[in-house]
Order: sequence, then C-alpha cells, then structure tokens
Amino acid sequence: MAYAELSLLEQLATNSSPYHDPLQRLNWETLDTKAYWLPPTAISLFGTREYDELAETTRIRLSQYEFTGFIQAGLWLEAIFVERLSRNLKHTQSAQELAYYLHEIREESGHSLMFLKLMEKGGLRLPGVWRNRPRTADFLGRHAPINTTLFWLAVTIGEEVPDKLNRYIRTHGNDSVDPLIRQMCTLHVIDEARHIAHARNALEQSLARTSAWHKKLLTPVVNLLIRQFVTTFYLPQTDVYELSGLNPGRQWREIARHNPARREFIQACLNPSLNLLRGHGFAVKDPAL
Repeated sequence: MAYAELSLLEQLATNSSPYHDPLQRLNWETLDTKAYWLPPTAISLFGTREYDELAETTRIRLSQYEFTGFIQAGLWLEAIFVERLSRNLKHTQSAQELAYYLHEIREESGHSLMFLKLMEKGGLRLPGVWRNRPRTADFLGRHAPINTTLFWLAVTIGEEVPDKLNRYIRTHGNDSVDPLIRQMCTLHVIDEARHIAHARNALEQSLARTSAWHKKLLTPVVNLLIRQFVTTFYLPQTDVYELSGLNPGRQWREIARHNPARREFIQACLNPSLNLLRGHGFAVKDPAL
C-alpha cells in the first residue's frame, strides 16, 4: 500500500476520534412530529399542481414519510457497507488500514441505530426494511470482488447519491425542517465526508490501473448503478404516499416520477458526482427515475 494512501487512512482515522455517538449526541425529546422533516423543495411532489392542492398537514406528513423511506433505504445500504468492511478486516495490510475500517464500521452502525431511533421516537415505520431493494446494486455491493474498480465504483456511487440529499436538508432546511432532523443530517454528512474521501481515493488508485476499454465496458454498469440508487433514494415507494393519506400510492408515485421539478432537483444534487465520473472517462447519463 502506497505511503500516501496510508497517510490518508491515518488522517481519516484520527479525525474519527473521539467518537460521537449520535444516540447520545441528539436530544430525542425535542423531535417535532408536527414539523417538516424535508424542505418542501425536496419533497417528490413539489412543483406539481397536485402538491399545491394538498393540505399543509398532508404535506408535512408526506415529508416525514419520505424522509423515513430515505433513511430506511439507508439502513439497507449501510448494512452492506458494514458487511463488506467486516469481511475485509482479515485482508487489511496495515494498522492504519485496520483502524480506519473499524472506525467506519462503528460510524455506519451508529448511523443505522440513529435511523432506527428516529423511527421509534417518531412512530413512523415502513413495512419491510429489506424489500424493494435494487437487485443489481444489492448484488454488486455484497459480492463484487473487494478492491477492484467495479467495487470502488459501487461504493463511491452508493455513498455519494444519498449524501447529496443529506447535504441539501442540512443547508436548505433552516426555516422549515425540524432542528433535530437537520442535526441528524449534519452528523451523518460529517462522517460520510471521511467515507467518501476514502472511497474516492481508492477509486482513483484503481482507475490509474484501468484501461480506457475497461472503463468503456464498465460504463453500462455505472449507469445502471446510478439509476438504481437514484430510484431507491429519490423516488418514494407507493406505501410512502398511502401512509401519508394519498391513495392510490401508485398514481402518486407516477406523478412524482414524471415531475419536471423533481428531475431538476435530482440533477442539481447529482451533478458533482456525475462530473467526477465523467472526468475519469465514464460516459455517464443524467439520472432518470
């Protein structure tokens, strides 16, 4: 392992100390179940005539269930990260690498416990944590050979796609979103900044050894991963709408799917990640629902 990579891992592990347990850091008693949990502009129906006609209480409820769906998808993804990191511990080549992975496992586990605590305190839960997961992304996340270009592409895309929504909530929710939710997103973003820095560095190291024709072969898989992660994190399932009082859920999901404002929102969130991949030679498409 190169000295520069070891130095980065040591720096990231140092920045993870001391550990800030979100279960203890957050004041759960302040959670407001009558406030928005997403900025209105981040709600899937925002910008449509149908959204404008909804009562304020329904909009708030929808924001809460959409955020719950978002973090439930996060439970699935972080379970994959913890699983792969744990399996990779025996293959670590240095104390710095081992320490960093242990820090990341602790942080990802803390995020998942934070999500479960929010569902408990808010009284909101969607049926089936592991259902409706994207098959290709799930398979590659669990089985792609470790430390390959494909593996680090999947990790980088999987880390960056939801991170962009967390960052949006953090920066655009000042006047509308419950402060506890914003604090949750802030804690998550801080930890994920380290995870993304490591994933990007590992991807760059791998891409330095990847030929142009190999990148071309990988591009369809990259586009599929982007589409599946975008759908998972940015297009709520039908039960999100139905539990918010919008029936039938399938009809409302189609309204969100074809909502031009939603597509623009997703595009703006993901442009930095798409530009990163394009800069590395991948002909990635704009995200589609």
